[in-house]
Amino acid sequence: MDFETILYEKGERIATITLNRPEKFNTIKPPMPEEIEKALEMANFDEDVRVVILKGAGKAFCAGFDFSEDLEHFEDWGGQAGSQAWDPGRDMMMVTNPFKAPVPKFMSIWRSPKPVIARVHGWCVGGGSDMALLSDVIIASDDARFGTPYSRVWGCYLTGLWFYRLGLTRTKLLALTGDSIDGKEAERIGLINKAVPVEKLEEEVQYWARKMARCPTSQLAAMKLVVNQAYENMGLQSTQTLGTILDGYMRNTPEGLNFVKTAKEKGVGAAIAERDGPFGDYSQGPPSLKPHGVP
Repeated sequence: MDFETILYEKGERIATITLNRPEKFNTIKPPMPEEIEKALEMANFDEDVRVVILKGAGKAFCAGFDFSEDLEHFEDWGGQAGSQAWDPGRDMMMVTNPFKAPVPKFMSIWRSPKPVIARVHGWCVGGGSDMALLSDVIIASDDARFGTPYSRVWGCYLTGLWFYRLGLTRTKLLALTGDSIDGKEAERIGLINKAVPVEKLEEEVQYWARKMARCPTSQLAAMKLVVNQAYENMGLQSTQTLGTILDGYMRNTPEGLNFVKTAKEKGVGAAIAERDGPFGDYSQGPPSLKPHGVP
């Protein structure tokens, strides 16, 4: 089938889902979450597919949610445009609705019986990081940047995978500063599985995908299920539900509303500069704090 925001390909027992908004660093807007879920459904119904690769086109994996254009695209999820008064009940229904909300759609990565490998390069921040961390195996370029700038304004942890992967001590410092880390550091502290030079990234991802694809589909599904269930028993679902509801509150604090107001009146770049300028990182940082090749 044709997709608007992703590409879907398959071959040699491997399906590849590519986030395909390269001109916008693959930022998230409708119908991307729905299309990811649909592509995973296709892969899981296809008996020829054993493993799924999730990656991004262009210079980034995913730079988070798209908060341009007065946020009107969020109305497609039953939410509110940036110009509307906040209705907490309506917002709660939007973010928890499994049939429409983006985060429950992303959870299809976690629920997919067939393993998903995230191939990460460039920016992997905000909602993009939540999406990547739902994957079963994460392989990144050593200069990729992981972070949650929404920790500073206009957001809250969505899926909980940052702290389920890292634990209390490491997560708290990142949660309370919004700092980012590169692929090497992400591997060192256990956030991801592998970090390799960007020129070797595709080779490394294909190596592990093909290795997994040698195993029977049922065996892969059983091993994924038993590991995931341990984290479900720790309360992953309730944590994710709380995170999405708190995210709605943080989008509507005075600071959160001002962030959107600046984006509408002066442009997204101005809002980001106002948020990250005092910290001197993300787009406001020196080349050493950015993925190679990203201005």
